[in-house]
Amino acid sequence: MLNAITIDVEEWFHVSRFRKQIKRDEWPNLESRVLPSVARVLTILQNFNIRATFFILGWIAERHPEVVRMIEERGHDIGTHGYGHQLVYDMSPKEFEQDLSLSLKLLRDVATVPIHSYRAPSFSINYNSLWAFEILKDHGIDVDSSLFPVKHDLYGGIQSPKEFFYVSLNGSGNLVECPLATRRVADRSFPIAGGGYLRMFPLWFLEKSIKVINDAGRPAVIYFHPWEIDQFQPRVPAKMMDRFLHYNNIDQTEEKLCALLAKFPFSKLQDVIDKTTIDKTWPEW
Repeated sequence: MLNAITIDVEEWFHVSRFRKQIKRDEWPNLESRVLPSVARVLTILQNFNIRATFFILGWIAERHPEVVRMIEERGHDIGTHGYGHQLVYDMSPKEFEQDLSLSLKLLRDVATVPIHSYRAPSFSINYNSLWAFEILKDHGIDVDSSLFPVKHDLYGGIQSPKEFFYVSLNGSGNLVECPLATRRVADRSFPIAGGGYLRMFPLWFLEKSIKVINDAGRPAVIYFHPWEIDQFQPRVPAKMMDRFLHYNNIDQTEEKLCALLAKFPFSKLQDVIDKTTIDKTWPEW
């Protein structure tokens, strides 16, 4: 079964976990490491002849349009990650629409491929921000990958289907939701989709989990960030737990990623959608 590999393109200082330590007005003065990190990711994908979906911040496209061009030139799909890495549930519908519109303008000014997919920063579409789907559709987005059906301090708690489904919209048209990969063990859902979970869980557990998901007839949607293969990024003086979650096993990310890419078939999100039968709609209003 074909699985989806997705990359959220942002700087090391954009992460939500450090938002108390690093203020937005400091971002332009911090060391940018996104270009070499993305270049390394592109090399890894090229080595496995894999095309991926890159969800890029408008903030990155505005300051580093060459990153967008590099990704497109290698044949990958481009989606938006919003403009300023603001959590959706912290914004009003008007603020979200402004953030989305700006990101799409910046990406579409650089890219020649259509931009029709979206991922919320920190998977921050929850029960209080389901209104975001209508706004996404109004702006030409027909694929979303923002829902992570697990419990987390920043996201989750949403009881959506685990397989791909159509989002039930008040208006016309369809929007496909591609939830991040989770695995049920006993009575608990484990988040195995990537990111910090890729770094923390042992490789055997990740491989077994993807196999279980595929054996159940579902593609696994995996993600990571370019900064997760950058061992030499600046260290943020945050709380011990926040530092642990951000930096733990960062020296193992590339090795684990390559092992998964070698063992399972992966491609960009649209390729997986095209090969998947979608027969569920959610939520039921």
